[in-house]
Amino acid sequence: MDLQNEYHEELEKVQDRDFTHNWVSSSAFIFYLSVFCLLAFMLGTCGRLYTQRYERVDGTVTESSKYTPTYK
Repeated sequence: MDLQNEYHEELEKVQDRDFTHNWVSSSAFIFYLSVFCLLAFMLGTCGRLYTQRYERVDGTVTESSKYTPTYK
């Protein structure tokens, strides 16, 4: 009987520390992981948009497509 009790105690210790058996710690971990991933994604996209933003290009505009068009 002593081996069986020792086995159950050891099993409870392992399950307490195991990620899949402890619902409270696993849900908190998943929450913080998702918040971190969302922030990393947002900062990455903002940084990418800042470094590769569009520059103003002075192109030729036809006379008929201006605000006050002039036709021939």
